[in-house]
Amino acid sequence: MAMLAWNVKGLGNKDTVRALKNLCFKYKNDIVFLSETKKRKSYLEKIRMRVKMDNAFYVEPIGIAGGLALWWKNEVKLSVLHYDRNFIDTIISINGEPEWYGTFIYAPPYEEEK
Repeated sequence: MAMLAWNVKGLGNKDTVRALKNLCFKYKNDIVFLSETKKRKSYLEKIRMRVKMDNAFYVEPIGIAGGLALWWKNEVKLSVLHYDRNFIDTIISINGEPEWYGTFIYAPPYEEEK
């Protein structure tokens, strides 16, 4: 299994989208977690299709801050248990293997916001 987690700080740049696509194809990621996307679901869905990920869960940004995207392939059985603006808590199984919990976190860099 391969997984990518990236604080992309916005996906409005064509070079960033190209780099993401290259990483997904090079490493054949089963799960991709993007934080600080700063983009709405409608925009992120277009990118998800380009990188050929089958499923998605999103936490929308607040204004132009934050935003989480979790993408996974059909071979991955993933259920979202809980989420808020800083995390997505899941249970995961790949190809019939035992289930495990995965928590995908984005924490602000400022102490008072953690």
